[in-house]
Amino acid sequence: MLVGMGALHFVAPKPFDTIVPAELPGSARVYTHASGVAEVATGALLLVPRTRRLGALAAIALYLAVFPANVNMVRLWWSKGWPARVGAIARLPLQVPMVMQALKVYRNTPR
Repeated sequence: MLVGMGALHFVAPKPFDTIVPAELPGSARVYTHASGVAEVATGALLLVPRTRRLGALAAIALYLAVFPANVNMVRLWWSKGWPARVGAIARLPLQVPMVMQALKVYRNTPR
């Protein structure tokens, strides 16, 4: 999933650009592309048994790093009505099981 989502950052970057917090310096597209590279690289690390533990740590860092964009999405979508608002809010707690799964992969992958 990470490789696919990371590739989408390049194929269809506009939706990702829109949730980059405006308070960050520079172009939103730079952050979109950087996070796309991070997702593809993290996914690739997770796919290879030899690098899976490193990939799990990278996934944890990635999930924590993109959390502010998900919070920003709630702020941006608040005025779009309750379905969009609920969808944006529902994404926030989903970060927890993703981090926990990456931690599980890290702990259960032999060194």
